[in-house]
Amino acid sequence: MSGRALEALEQAEVVVGYKAYIELIFGLLLEKEVMSSGMTKEVERCSLAINRALEGKKVALVSSGDPGVYGMAGLVLELLEQKGAVESLDLEIIPGITAATFAAACLGAPLMHDFVVISLSDLLTPWEIIEKRLEHACRGDFVVVLYNPSSRKRTEQIHKAREIMLEYKKPATPVGIVRNVARKDEVSVITDLERMVNYSIDMFTTIIIGNSQTRRVGRFLVTPRGYRL
Repeated sequence: MSGRALEALEQAEVVVGYKAYIELIFGLLLEKEVMSSGMTKEVERCSLAINRALEGKKVALVSSGDPGVYGMAGLVLELLEQKGAVESLDLEIIPGITAATFAAACLGAPLMHDFVVISLSDLLTPWEIIEKRLEHACRGDFVVVLYNPSSRKRTEQIHKAREIMLEYKKPATPVGIVRNVARKDEVSVITDLERMVNYSIDMFTTIIIGNSQTRRVGRFLVTPRGYRL
């Protein structure tokens, strides 16, 4: 988290967030009003945070990574728009480090050239659209970052995504897999597109699939920018 995010938590009177993320920072929240809930309760959490802020409280709504990347920032703005209250609050969206860039740093420098980030979760986005985005990303020879690649209920999407990518990328295309990025049990591995599904992949995993130029440099991955050496 950024220094500004830590500062905001210290200043907050009320902290709202997904229970798993609240647990990660619970030591910072002593003597604060803390409200948490589980998966699929995003709208309720954002509404609760907005209502407490409209009551005059200093509220911190917690996201993991960056709140504007698959986080709560957009939903808060949509709800404020619905209420006609966008200008009613002193709202600050504090940037964080999203899993894509943190995972890239763990692996070396695989995002040195153009890349796309695609979530494989079809809870809010139809799978047909996700497939189309994967196909076009591969046609354009982008480095591809996958969020939410697999869960207990969603086990086939990562296999389908790999099949699509194998139509456009070589089986030997380098792949980096990072699980629990930036947490104490973080683990990373470098493999290839052919063998990537042989490794443990879940909702806490970020996967980076290289483009046609990505290569291994010792224990790292690098996607050349195109400098003359």
